[in-house]
This record gives sequence, structure tokens and C-alpha cells, in this order.
Amino acid sequence: MSKTFTKDEVAKHNTEDSVWFVIDSKVYDVSDFIDAHPGGESVLRQVAGQDATVAFYNLHRHEVLTKYEDLCIGTIQGEKPQPVLQREPHRLRKAMRIFNDTYITPEAQAREADGKYISQELVDRMAEKGILHMRLGPGKHLQGVNLMDGAVKGEEFDYFHDLIMSQEGVRSNARGFQDGQLAGMVIGLPCIMNFMRDAPRRKAIMDEVLSGKKYMCLAITEAFAGSDVAGLRTTATKTPRQALHRQRHQEVDHQRCFLRLLLVGVKTDKGLSVLLIERGDGVETKPIKTSYSPAAGTAYITFDNVKVPAENLLGEENKGIYVILSNFNHERWTMACAGIRMCRTIVEECLKWSHQRIVFGKRLIEQPVIRQKLAKMIALIESNQAWLETITYQMCNMPYKQQSQHLGGPIGLLKMSITRAAHEIADESVQIFGGRGLTQSGMGRVVEMFHRTYKFDAILGGAEEVLADLGVRQAMRQMPNAKL
Repeated sequence: MSKTFTKDEVAKHNTEDSVWFVIDSKVYDVSDFIDAHPGGESVLRQVAGQDATVAFYNLHRHEVLTKYEDLCIGTIQGEKPQPVLQREPHRLRKAMRIFNDTYITPEAQAREADGKYISQELVDRMAEKGILHMRLGPGKHLQGVNLMDGAVKGEEFDYFHDLIMSQEGVRSNARGFQDGQLAGMVIGLPCIMNFMRDAPRRKAIMDEVLSGKKYMCLAITEAFAGSDVAGLRTTATKTPRQALHRQRHQEVDHQRCFLRLLLVGVKTDKGLSVLLIERGDGVETKPIKTSYSPAAGTAYITFDNVKVPAENLLGEENKGIYVILSNFNHERWTMACAGIRMCRTIVEECLKWSHQRIVFGKRLIEQPVIRQKLAKMIALIESNQAWLETITYQMCNMPYKQQSQHLGGPIGLLKMSITRAAHEIADESVQIFGGRGLTQSGMGRVVEMFHRTYKFDAILGGAEEVLADLGVRQAMRQMPNAKL
């Protein structure tokens, strides 16, 4: 049975022969361990008889405590453990990292090699663990769902958990597979969740998609429009029976060619509308070759006189721009999360290579020019990660309406800044690796993959220039009317 102690009792154990302290309301006796402490004896004596929780977490991860459970002799009377850091994010990160290393990475690398799409087996595994649910961000859709075997509760899931999911998901180092891993669901399903009026049908579609039984996409990219979503030329007209008639047009989407549900932006008589189109007669898909990987499932979609029931309209007719824009912030934010994490991986690769590569009789890391390159790369990553976490904190503490009003510009600027950083890091990493940075095998393969694919993030979700302009225009609207 665990013993309990008062703080006064612990305070007495600060002598030469007896050293106790408290971490997370647990009492540790390190009297016999003090000589073996890796950090030295003096560090432990400085906190003898005290609550060392803050000091401990300034130096160690929580997992370190698990190695020294035998030193725990009890708890503080009347207190429950209240760690400085939330444990849920760490549990989720650990669980997601194990899942990624065990299931996602092996398949991602295989699909990058053979160009095939994600397997149903992996989709089923992700659905079972609640990964598909979590990729949509916080919300009611997470309540009552088993998330990574209890790593986090649905009602406690916030944007920092979402950040973890985004960043752990790119550690498989397969940019093409990253899009083919149901990215269309991430940007498309929220529109169903928030704008489909028929509640029973909305639930049925969400259940089918989140269980991995059906795949979907958001098809709003046209050759004539690009980032100009309002410039779509695809049209829909009403028939006498009020069914919306989808006329022949083509669009590009980053999702597999055998998707079943398509969320499509169309021109209607007085504006833009959004329709849910189910795969059927008149809908054809054709793969598009890109510079990253067929595993992304990039497809050319053709609609030929497709009839769509009027109830498949999402939101209001001619006001579909609000449906499309509603998830742009989250989409761009997730791309920022993934982009900066991928940059971090590249710097890790460069650090490893610089320590082992011998050139002109010295390791690369001993060359000042290499250290300068690494310094610039690290500074770009840490500054953008800090900015990302600042915006994430704001997202956690703002209702959706305020996020839409205040964060569209900052998120746009953040994404632009991260993709500009990626440009610098991709260039410098190849210079550090030399010829190996251009090979798709061996130690340089991750650098080669990044250099070949980083530009997708600078275009998808809004081109850099468009997002930069968005950020500045939003900032200008917040300025006072008085002349400077």
C-alpha cells in the first residue's frame, strides 16, 4: 500500500544522508541513487526536501520517471498528481508515432515505389484507431470515439492534439502518399458536417467516410481558376424537375481515381454553389502524372451531363463560396504543421550526414560554411514552429467565428513563411549532401524526396503570393482610419 507524507515530513529529508523530493505530488527517496545520478549529485541536493516538479520538467521528459519508479515511496497527503505538462499530448504523440512506424511508414515507402494507392487494410486500421476522425480537428464528431486506445478523450481533443496528428503523420517521408492518405476527406468532409441540411443523410455519409468505406474529395481546382476559386467555370443548371444538372467540365483533384463522393464547386445563375456528386454515370476519372508520386492519386475528373438531386446542394444556392472558404483556415494550418515538421526531418538528416561524411580529411560539421547553413536552417524551423504554436494557442481559445474573422490572414502568412523556409532548406540540404542529395536511394533519399516535392505545399491550399496578399489585406482592414 502506498504511503502518504506531509510536505513538512519531506522537508526534513535534506541532509547529507537523506534526500527526498516531490514530483507531481509523488515523493521520491534518492538517498541511495544520488551518486549514480547522470546529472551529478549537486543537482539533486539543490531540491532536497522541496517540490522539484518545475525543476524536473525544465530538464526532462515525463517518460524519464518511468525508469525510476522504484524510487517513489509514496504521495503527498491530500494531493493528486498535477503534472506541469499535460500528459495527454505526450500519450497521443507516442501512440501515433508507434502506429506510424509500424503501419504507415512501411506502406508509404512501398506505395512510393510502386505507385499504387493506399490499401484498404491501412484505411481500416486508421478508422479503427480514430485517426480519420482526429484528422478533421476538434469537434462533436470525436465524442464517444475510441481515439488511439484512449490516448486522448474526444471532448479533450484540441488543436495542439491536431498539430501532433499532422506532424507525426509526415514522418513516413513520403510526400505523394501523404496526399493519397485520404487528404480529400480532410478538406471535403467538414463541408458535409457543417452545411448538409438533411441530418440523417449527413450522419450516414460521415459514418461511411470516417469508417473508411467511402472516399471523397473536394474538387475546386480548374485549369482556368487555380487559386481564384470564385473564377470557376463549371456550371450547373436546374431542370424543370428542379434537379441540378451538371454540365461537362474538367477539374483536378488530389485524391484517388476510384473515389465515391465528390464535393464540387459549380457556377449557378447568380453565383457559386457546392454540390455533393456521387460516383455514377457521366463521372470519369483519369490519373495525372505529377513530379511527386502516383500514390497521391492526382486525378483529372470529367463530368458529362450528370444529374444531381437538388437536396445534394450544400449551404445556400449561389452562396457556395462560404462553404468552400469555411475550411480553408484549417486546411492551410494543417499544411503548415506538416510542412515545418518535414523541414525538421531534413535538418536531422543533414546533421547526421555532416557528422559522418569526411571531406578533405575533415568531417563536414567541422567546416564553418556547413555550420552556417545548418544555423540558418535551424533558425527558420524554430521561428516558424514558434509562430505555428502561437496561432495554435489562439485557435484553441477562439470560437470558430472569431477564428474566421481574425486568423485567416495570419494563417495565410504562416503558410507562406513556412513554404519559403522549405525552399531555403531544400536548397541548402542538397548542397550539404552533394550528389547524394539527388539520388532516390541510400542516405540522400529523404533529401531528394523533399527537394522534389516541397513546392506542392507552396501551391496547394492557396499559392504563396495569394496568401501573402490575403495576410496583408486583413492587416490593413484592422488599421485605424487616421492617416499615418
